[in-house]
Amino acid sequence: MSHPLTRVLTLLELLQSNARLTGTEPADRLDTDVRTVRRYMAHLRDLGIPVEAERGRYGGYRLARGYRMPPLVLTNDEALAVVLGLLAAERLGMGTAAPASAGALAKIERVLPHALREPLAAMWETLSFTANAVIGQAPGTGVLLALASRARTTVAISHQSWRREHTERDIDPYGVVFHTGRWYVVGHDHLRDGLRTFRIDRITSVTPRADSFTPPDGFDPVAHLTSTLAQGPYRRQVEVTIHGPLDEIARRLPRSAVTLTAQPTGVLLHARAERLDGMAHMLASLEWPFTINHPDELRQALRNLAAQLTAAAQRKPEELPR
Repeated sequence: MSHPLTRVLTLLELLQSNARLTGTEPADRLDTDVRTVRRYMAHLRDLGIPVEAERGRYGGYRLARGYRMPPLVLTNDEALAVVLGLLAAERLGMGTAAPASAGALAKIERVLPHALREPLAAMWETLSFTANAVIGQAPGTGVLLALASRARTTVAISHQSWRREHTERDIDPYGVVFHTGRWYVVGHDHLRDGLRTFRIDRITSVTPRADSFTPPDGFDPVAHLTSTLAQGPYRRQVEVTIHGPLDEIARRLPRSAVTLTAQPTGVLLHARAERLDGMAHMLASLEWPFTINHPDELRQALRNLAAQLTAAAQRKPEELPR
């Protein structure tokens, strides 16, 4: 399913390219239903675009005769937000998004001022998205880090940890990743002499250095970030063997929450959790049998969930409170 903004842009493109569309044509082209198309048409009217609707069995949609789109005027932040939305739709494989994204991006690039083209090109070439990405506002430091990543230039950053400890350090930014509403930079930290992940909202300044770097061959910023987040500071260490195929299990479980390793007896799942009831729900959603290695408290969490489900299955309508 494509991003709603991309679908509305695609719908506008269809209206501009066709003198008239039947009621079902936009739904077929957008891979959605007629009711959703009516909602998108209402969005266009709210934006001041005169979409005319013809009712009846042979009804349809068209732009008002003689209407021409006004020149598109975007602020720098608005242009960046649009490009990020198009980029996310393309990178995450959102249905009809690819041709619409390419067409919309080409139109935006033709009218961009030169000062904006380099930052947007850097975001386009270096930014990655996890499967859980939900687009949000790009911080200015994120753009600077994307530029440095594209140019393979070391940068000095001022960073504040979650404990509010301030440090000054040099990093080689291998990539910028957007995940569940947050921006991250992944790269080599000269202060700790190792790979590190930093939340960009905790970086207060970015200053380019004269040094350059070469990232490791085949380095995947998304894989490193999700693996790092899966090892977060949670209270419970969980280890479960799932008796099923690795590829299918990996598609069902969020990479940011677990790590999976193929074993002769099945797939070994390692995770950290703050609450075991959430882990019990996740395991219960799988179609394959599993064996709990530890902790034993997870067994009780599963028993509690089973008791809740059994009670719900046995409850009759007349037993509901009135």
